[in-house]
Amino acid sequence: MAAAAVDSAMEVVPALAEEAAPEAAGLSCLVNLPGEVLEYILCCGKLSAADIGRVSSTCRRLRELCQSSGKVWKEQFRVRWPSLMKHYSPTDYVNWLEEYKVRQKAGLEARKIVASFSKRFFSEHVPCNGFSDIENLEGPEIFFEDELVCILNMEGRKALTWKYYAKKILYYLRQQKILNNLKAFLQQPDDYESYLEGAVYIDQYCNPLSDISLKDIQAQIDSIVELVCKTLRGINGRHPSLTFKAGESPMIMEIELQSQVLDAMNYVLYDQLKFKGNRMDYYNALNLYMHQVLIRRTGIPISMSLLYLTIARQLGVPLEPVNFPSHFLLRWCQGAEGATLDIFDYIYIDAFGKGKQLTVKECEYLIGQHVTAALYGVVNVKKVLQRMVGNLLSLGKREGIDQSYQLLRDSLDLYLAMYPDQVQLLLLQARLYFHLGIWPEKVLDILQHIQTLDPGQHGAVGYLVQHTLEHIERKKEEVGVEVKLRSDEKHRDVCYSIGLIMKHKRYGYNCVIYGWDPTCMMGHEWIRNMNVHSLPHGHHQPFYNVLVEDGSCRYAAQENLEYNVEPQEISHPDVGRYFSEFTGTHYIPNAELEIRYPEDLESVYETVQNIYSAKKESIDE
Repeated sequence: MAAAAVDSAMEVVPALAEEAAPEAAGLSCLVNLPGEVLEYILCCGKLSAADIGRVSSTCRRLRELCQSSGKVWKEQFRVRWPSLMKHYSPTDYVNWLEEYKVRQKAGLEARKIVASFSKRFFSEHVPCNGFSDIENLEGPEIFFEDELVCILNMEGRKALTWKYYAKKILYYLRQQKILNNLKAFLQQPDDYESYLEGAVYIDQYCNPLSDISLKDIQAQIDSIVELVCKTLRGINGRHPSLTFKAGESPMIMEIELQSQVLDAMNYVLYDQLKFKGNRMDYYNALNLYMHQVLIRRTGIPISMSLLYLTIARQLGVPLEPVNFPSHFLLRWCQGAEGATLDIFDYIYIDAFGKGKQLTVKECEYLIGQHVTAALYGVVNVKKVLQRMVGNLLSLGKREGIDQSYQLLRDSLDLYLAMYPDQVQLLLLQARLYFHLGIWPEKVLDILQHIQTLDPGQHGAVGYLVQHTLEHIERKKEEVGVEVKLRSDEKHRDVCYSIGLIMKHKRYGYNCVIYGWDPTCMMGHEWIRNMNVHSLPHGHHQPFYNVLVEDGSCRYAAQENLEYNVEPQEISHPDVGRYFSEFTGTHYIPNAELEIRYPEDLESVYETVQNIYSAKKESIDE
């Protein structure tokens, strides 16, 4: 009987939500049910927020059940935006109806801004002040971020331009928040020794779109600590480390007991879990990101040392970081507490080398040179982070010319957050932005700061100021959008259209066309360096701007390209800048690109039909 009543009520509720004046019989059937059953029905997931609003206006009982802070509106909020629930405490009073309205408004405003970005910034990189609109929006920042994530998670191959700019905005917002957190962290006193926390901030800043948190990384480390305790229990069932509670890190003073912990750690990390130093791919930025070190179980000396240090300290072994040249180490004190110690009173631990314990002589042998005693000293958190970022900076300088230099840009931001008056790094940052042709106004601000810090840099500063001002003036003088019509006589030799998936005849790479010129428009030096004159048609043939599957952008001669009869999506970060959708055979240009090539879309359709008609005939034969 109860089940039948519920089923009947489930049929009545949608009707009540739709009718302005529900019939008395239907309403009576509903309101006579127990409160728990009514609540269950209203939270069943079949009713929209608008439905709940209409149902709650029918009578006092339903209005009370649908109160703004109650379970019904909480469930509406949870179903619509489940990822946001982690930000609310079960014990807090929350006006869920008001939260729903604020989140809904934030989503609409965020989408409006994302939609405007392509029109505003199609011809240039988003300027440094281009994100001010979304920074100035009212409402919780987490709501805007959640909407951007929703856009990124939209299914299918559509809305590529929206996803492209949503990703840029989300990247910027998260980096700004992380950078502010890092700066606050760096203001902690020198005896604040949360090395892991600082390393996680670096990881988060370089990977702002990944779900990385100190809590999650600490949980993974805690699981390793549990394994170490299990092994330690087999060595010494009465070891004091086994009695430590979570969050406590008292120090063990007896060397023998400390040694037992290190033995257990070495077994678990290197024998059981197979952690190892990454000798095969040493110069890979992933080796410096703590979440990747835990996933891939490999790293370089500094990241492996931080993991080793964190586990040891949780188990009561007071290891300390040593900023040893060329190979980061840890030191383990062997001397009596309170005694005057020198470098020979420590054992040095190589976490990169499976926890091997070294003497001073062996440390020098490790790097092949003699070093002063000062280099065996302990360093604070800021120095450790400086070394980590310095490693990233070196890796960033290795990036190829076709890359966006994102790692170099991120590592410069991090280094300058710690040492804002480093003239050489400021100069490198200014040169980098100038080279990439982005943020000219910020380049001038950086150069002015350099000149204030070190007037002796006036030569380099003056050169960059002059050319940056010239760049700004050229942009002001730029005429409107250049429109290229395939029907123009001067474009008669252009065979391919934007959006087509092509293959390079010589190098074999797949690419998509996002622009073309009737002849090569590059300078004489480029033409000479690329040996264009050796081509049968030289530079007097159409050339195409293409996005390549390896992430590069290239300028290819028409005679070197051919249709890809088995087209696939091109995994290039800038695809969304130019195209709104991938159809399975070709890309559809977004509104801004179509303005520049208004006749290409029709040509693409014709070309694709011809290709597949020919392919079908070949199969039939």
